[in-house]
Amino acid sequence: MTQKRILVTGASGCIGHYISESLIKETDYELYLLVRNPSKLQVDTQVRPGLHVLQGDMQNISQLAELLPTIDIAVLTATAWGGEQTFDINVVKTLELLNLLDADRCQQVIYFSTASVLDHQNQPLKEAGEIGTDYIRSKYECLQKISGLAIAPKITTVFPTLVLGGDGNKPYSHLTSGIPEVTKYINIIRFLKADGSFHFIHGKDIASVVKHLIIHPPQPNAPRKLVLGQKRLTANQAIEQVCAYLGKKIYFRIPLSISLANVIIAVFKIQMAAWDRFCMNYRHFTYDTVVNPESFELPNYCATMSDVLKISGVKSPQI
Repeated sequence: MTQKRILVTGASGCIGHYISESLIKETDYELYLLVRNPSKLQVDTQVRPGLHVLQGDMQNISQLAELLPTIDIAVLTATAWGGEQTFDINVVKTLELLNLLDADRCQQVIYFSTASVLDHQNQPLKEAGEIGTDYIRSKYECLQKISGLAIAPKITTVFPTLVLGGDGNKPYSHLTSGIPEVTKYINIIRFLKADGSFHFIHGKDIASVVKHLIIHPPQPNAPRKLVLGQKRLTANQAIEQVCAYLGKKIYFRIPLSISLANVIIAVFKIQMAAWDRFCMNYRHFTYDTVVNPESFELPNYCATMSDVLKISGVKSPQI
């Protein structure tokens, strides 16, 4: 039987690293890892046969015109976070790649969007398409357009929530790199009370879900749009759990209201983009249904704030 051929774009990114490492170590698929700079790919590509590192860029995706029709599964994590090329890479070139795949041969595409383009009911959030950052608006636009492609029935779109991850061999996500710094201010933060809630997901748990989807593709009537995240966590719960981990007591809490925030913004003449203002008022970036390894009866790697702090290198005085 012919071995499945899997393409992973953005393989040297935070999420791409976890997915590539998982597929290299835990499967025997033939892998094609697309990276701009091979030196940034910190995985052993000599550990077994069937591993191919492709040096290239999404802006030149047409250079893979011969390979793409032979791909059985495509995992599209590559993205532009901002700048002049954002819409070209996140919309135009992504659609070009999808159209170059053979809609008959390709069994599944796992396309990475972002949970920021969805509302509480997991439906498109119109503000994301109107006032979002270039990154968010480009993801919103691409989401609207891929539904009309020939390969659309085979696309599983995943929407990561707040992404954690990174270690000595993988690039850190923006969120993870900032956690140790934030905890330095816990003596102030612990006395604040905020109205907000969120989900998070670690790169290793994302990789676990992606590998499961590759091995067990969704059935015809199964959902093909999955929000990736752990259980909903309120801002106050997060503060309480961080304090418990660090052994800090909370004696009282001062509510941070929207009206107080508006006063602070006015007094200090803080400039806020329309999307930032929307997020401040929206506050609860939570979703009706989220998916993580536990959803598929697999172990979670990072499910609690204690896990987050431990993995981020924050030491508890109790250890």
